[in-house]
Amino acid sequence: MKTIMKLALAIALVLSFTNAEAAVTLNGAGATFPYPVYSAWAFDYNKITGVQLNYQSIGSGGGQRQITERTVDFGASDDPLKPEQLQKDKLLQFPAVIGGVVPVANVENVQPGQMKLDSDTLCKIFLGEIKSWSDESIRKMNPGLKLPQGEITVVYRSDGSGTTAIFTHYLAETCPAWKDKVGAGKAVKFPVGIGGKGNEGVANYVKRTPNSIGYVEFAYAKQNKLDYTQLKNKAGNFVVPGFESFEDAAESGDFDPKKDFYLWLTNAPGKGSWPIAGATFILLAKEKADVNKNIVKFFDWAFKNGDNKAKELTYVPLPKSLKDKIRAYWKANGLQ
Repeated sequence: MKTIMKLALAIALVLSFTNAEAAVTLNGAGATFPYPVYSAWAFDYNKITGVQLNYQSIGSGGGQRQITERTVDFGASDDPLKPEQLQKDKLLQFPAVIGGVVPVANVENVQPGQMKLDSDTLCKIFLGEIKSWSDESIRKMNPGLKLPQGEITVVYRSDGSGTTAIFTHYLAETCPAWKDKVGAGKAVKFPVGIGGKGNEGVANYVKRTPNSIGYVEFAYAKQNKLDYTQLKNKAGNFVVPGFESFEDAAESGDFDPKKDFYLWLTNAPGKGSWPIAGATFILLAKEKADVNKNIVKFFDWAFKNGDNKAKELTYVPLPKSLKDKIRAYWKANGLQ
């Protein structure tokens, strides 16, 4: 009888351990930019491990705020924090994946990738200085397109957004007037237009507003079948957004773990580089060692097994050399 009771107790302990493993839940919040790929990775990881990853797509500003306030297990931001800010808030930071922000338009008779724009024209549209698609500067770049007279409606992010940070960082870098009048950041005062919450909100507004233009992460443009534009890059070439042009921009990046990987990828010099590319970052609270180890396990699994899923969704997986730098960073901070 004692033997049976001991065996039953042993089985109960094993089941308890298994259920505890399966019951692990990780809560994150932040950038909408990587939401499609994080959701796909989390679904696959849950099937294999039982670990539940809940991610709220609330914008980079919200992600930074919630991890700073310690109300989530990890934050996510496309707007990288400088090392001094990380030190002040006792945070760690590493990149997870690379993607691109794309201008998207709703213009009659214009198909995805047909319209060409350059930084000057894009800047003037978002400043409200170019008011119609039939403006001479747009027509000159697009002689084969029949462009309407209708007034352009600008759509921007109303929430604190890393997508906005990447987009406005590009405009400030390439357009002096934008830098002087508006500046760059997660939340800026757009001179014209209407605001939508999240990449989802901007995508929906553009989709239902004729003659509109906005900016979203490329996966949202693809999923919503929006008409993305070509852009003239730093090398002087018109490029189409997509895996190859994002990858070309990514190759220009020198991520330094000593700076907590702080880096922008906008206006990259490559011949085929998409000019509004960016990494998206994970933020961890330094003191939450046990929770952080579980989060690191998830991203380590994603680095080993999630590249194909990322590519399917038109994100660029991190190069092996960068993944190795991140693993060394984790180890140096006692997370692996």
